[in-house]
Amino acid sequence: MARCDEGYRCEVCGRDVEAIADSDLYLRYVLGEVPLEVLHRLPERHVRCNPALAQYVTDAAFEPVACDGPFAKSELDPAFVADEECRVTRGWRRLQAIPRLGLTVPEYPLSVTPAPEDL
Repeated sequence: MARCDEGYRCEVCGRDVEAIADSDLYLRYVLGEVPLEVLHRLPERHVRCNPALAQYVTDAAFEPVACDGPFAKSELDPAFVADEECRVTRGWRRLQAIPRLGLTVPEYPLSVTPAPEDL
């Protein structure tokens, strides 16, 4: 996670994103939203510093995040919200597991069909 000795700074709060498990950038990569070839060029932030995405993590180990405004899940179609909660929570759980899975970076993204190691 460290870019030289400076680490990755969160573009929202300015603090270091010290672990991959807290990385919004790597969560979006795991979800297939960020291609590998641009991963090193995109800004970083903590998962919690991106409420538009973090609001969909529904795991007891993750304190809920509220998103205000038109992108709040309370303003969206319930079927879409349920699908996003499933998809993003699955990605967040994979992100939490990455440090112990021994994967290479190209292996981080989720497969289309959930595998046991994706949980």
